[in-house]
Amino acid sequence: MRRNPLLIEGIERRAVSHPGEVTQVPVKSSKSDAELNEFWSAVDRVVEFCRQNAGEIDYEGAFPEQEFQMIGESGLLAAPVETEHGGLGFGVEPGRGPDLLTLLKRIGYGNLTVGRLYEGHANALQLIQTYGTAEQRERFSRDAVQYRHVFGVWNTEMADGVKISSLGNGRYRLDGAKTFASGAGSIDRPLVTGAFPDGGWQMFIVPVERVSTEVDESWWKPLGMRSSATFKIDFTGVELTDDELIGQPGDYHRPPWFTGGAARFAAVQLGGAEALFDETRWFLQKMKRTEDPFQRQRMGLAQIAIESGDLWLNRTGEIFDLALSANSEPEFELVTTYAGMFRTAVEQIALDMIRWSQQSVGAPGLARPQPFERLIRDLTMYLRQPAPDATLVSVGAYTLDRETPAHRLWERPDEA
Repeated sequence: MRRNPLLIEGIERRAVSHPGEVTQVPVKSSKSDAELNEFWSAVDRVVEFCRQNAGEIDYEGAFPEQEFQMIGESGLLAAPVETEHGGLGFGVEPGRGPDLLTLLKRIGYGNLTVGRLYEGHANALQLIQTYGTAEQRERFSRDAVQYRHVFGVWNTEMADGVKISSLGNGRYRLDGAKTFASGAGSIDRPLVTGAFPDGGWQMFIVPVERVSTEVDESWWKPLGMRSSATFKIDFTGVELTDDELIGQPGDYHRPPWFTGGAARFAAVQLGGAEALFDETRWFLQKMKRTEDPFQRQRMGLAQIAIESGDLWLNRTGEIFDLALSANSEPEFELVTTYAGMFRTAVEQIALDMIRWSQQSVGAPGLARPQPFERLIRDLTMYLRQPAPDATLVSVGAYTLDRETPAHRLWERPDEA
């Protein structure tokens, strides 16, 4: 168990805006082309370190501390922050959707556990910048940009889930626990969800350095993703103020981000599949088996699949941008359905890549210290995201409910 001291001061809560109530204006990054090039060079250095160090932290209870120190020093924690608050606007400003998905793919390539944790960071900041007050957006952006705090999203729970009760005067008490809390004990600013007595599902930020929680590390005995520190954490007794509450009850499930956000984890998964593709190629080259026609056939199929994934990612990034200005149900449905197609396509690409890799490297390649055993375990585990079947059914329903020609099916509804 890990414990932290408890101290929270109250601040009056302010009104919250919702998507559709204001017009979003495109904002260009204040960074020069040279600065952006340096950013992507820094990403390459981070990714390579993650790749080289992945085997060293592949054990239960580990957390990629060196990786996130490097991520912070390289400015990656600030990437999903609005430009007006010192970030790059990745995923939160028009034109930056493909950049966010590309960044997530690159980090997932280096290490899927790091990618999963960074995806939670981006998710939390996106929710804060979508539903938070102006003061909250500035405050938490400063935490990410200046103080290099790592954010995360902890939503999953079992029967003993988090309940919120009012103490009066803008103060609240938490009771209950979250499961699958990746980065538990290491995340600085988790965005957590809980239920009010009337069932309203509320987001809030827990300043972990000022509260007391209990982390159950024995809960995490996974097939893969061992170093993601995904534990069960009990918030019973934690007190919050209005200022820690983000948005209004129900905002967490508000479209299009709850379902459309699947594009983020799919991008990380695609990075893992790409890493497996490269390691397989390099193994075959090292073993001088590149002349084998069957190896060539498998790698030809794999190359087509990986390239297809990149095409999916770029198009989904464009759709991701649409979500920033979407304010109608047809637009929401387009965004969430396309994200569902992307995650479904990536899952099949990854599963095929696992099979092709296993067939190509054989038993010798699946033994440590070769990376395949870890890569396959991590990718297999991370592919198990909620409701894959329902997602595919939704895609089919979207298609069958429309008479729009296929070449115009994914245009913005007011343009179709």
